[in-house]
Amino acid sequence: QVQLEESGGGSVQPGGSLRLSCAASGSVFSTKAMGWYRQVPGNQREYVASIRSNGNTNYANSVKGRFTISRDNAKSSVYLQMNSLRPEDTAVYYCNVGSEFGTVVSWADSWGQGTRVTVSS
Repeated sequence: QVQLEESGGGSVQPGGSLRLSCAASGSVFSTKAMGWYRQVPGNQREYVASIRSNGNTNYANSVKGRFTISRDNAKSSVYLQMNSLRPEDTAVYYCNVGSEFGTVVSWADSWGQGTRVTVSS
C-alpha cells in the first residue's frame, strides 16, 4: 500500500506563494500518476491538478495559470507550486497516487494527513 506524506502548507496573504510537497513510498512511483486534491471542511474533496508518468499535466480551471504540478521520480515526490493565491484556495491539500490504464487513471482510495493552506489578509 502506498504511503503519502504531504508538507509545505502554511498561512499566506492573498497574492502570495507556497510550494507543497508530497513524498510517496511503497509503490513504483515512476509508473504512477500523481495528483493534488483539496478539501474545505464540510465540502467534498475536489481535484486540483495531476501529472502522468510521462509528465503530462492537467489542472482544474480554478487554478490554471497559477498552480504548477511537477514530480521528481528519483525522490518519489510530487510538488505543487502555488502562486497568486486567493482566499478561496484555503483548504487542506492532499496528494494521491493513480494507476494508469491508457488514458484512464484509477485513483487510490487512501489519503495522507494533508497539509493546511490558509490564504487570508
